[in-house]
Parts: sequence; C-alpha cells; structure tokens
Amino acid sequence: MMPSSPSSRILLVTGPAKSGKSEWAETLAMQSGKSVIYIATAQTNSGDSEWQQRISQHRDRRPAEWLTVEAPQNLIETIVTTPSYCCLLIDSLGTWVANLLEQDSMTWAATEENLILSLEHLDNKDVIVVAEETSWGVVPAYHSGRLFRDRLGHLVRRLGTVANPVYLIAGGHVLNLSLLGSPLPTPLNEKR
Repeated sequence: MMPSSPSSRILLVTGPAKSGKSEWAETLAMQSGKSVIYIATAQTNSGDSEWQQRISQHRDRRPAEWLTVEAPQNLIETIVTTPSYCCLLIDSLGTWVANLLEQDSMTWAATEENLILSLEHLDNKDVIVVAEETSWGVVPAYHSGRLFRDRLGHLVRRLGTVANPVYLIAGGHVLNLSLLGSPLPTPLNEKR
C-alpha cells in the first residue's frame, strides 16, 4: 500500500465530554466537499435510556444524505473497505476502545497498530476521528477504568503524530494544536 496521498487527510478532534467535539467534526466533514460516511462506534443498549438518547441526538443532528455505518468493533475493516473520494467521520474512538477492552495486551497492541496503519494508507479519503481526553482527571480506582484511560490516551497520542490538523475543543473554543504546538518525539520503544 502507498502512504496517504495529498488528497487524503487525517484530522483528529479531541477534548473532554460535552465539549462540542462531535459538532466540530461534523462541521469539518461538511466542509470537506466529499460525500460523508459517518462511522458510529456506539453499541445500542435498549436497557439504558440515557445512552439511547445520546445516540439519538447524534443521529438526529446528522444530514440525511450522510451514510451511517455502525462499526462498534470492526472499525479497521470499515476504514479499509469504504470507497475512495469520501470523508469518513469516526465518532468516537473512546467508545471503540471500550468495546474492545477485553482484548489482552498483545491483541490490543496489534489492533492499535493495525488502526494506525489503516489510517496511514488511505486511498483518497479524508478521515476525521473524534476522541475523548480521559486522562485529565484522577486515576480511576478500578483496573478496567485505568486500562481504558491508558489505552485511549496512548492511542490518541499516536494518532496525533499522523493527523494534521489536530484540534482540541475546550471551554467553548476550537484550538488547532497543529498550529499552536509541536508534536512530541516518538518514544524509542515505538519507532518503526
């Protein structure tokens, strides 16, 4: 596979809960000029009315012409198999990580690597990834919470090295981190 062409872009939109990440990502998708495929990573849960309401709010806000693909676990395959010359909006990375939390550490490492590779080898697609920032609070008191926080934090950091631009949504403002900051060097144990 060839690396991403100039007509392919990876954009990362990150920030805390209820910050407006999804709305900004939707704005970027509309501005892409390409047909939009919305990749929903949430799994419906009829026993959780509040969760269902959140899913409905996202669904109701999307333009009718956008195609929605549900990919609670098969995100990588969905990225690879979508048609060229489109814009993929992935909402959200945190939900996808949570859906795969039962993977052991070796399987997760391979999954993470395959996601990064799928994004680095796009075929005339824009990909907008919405990701939560979960590491700004206290360390969770339970193992699964720490595992989720660490896996998502590590994955968002890695995505930030291949995405441009990277946006942070905080305090009702959109900050373009690609213009305001400098990327951290890749740790030696992660260099390919």
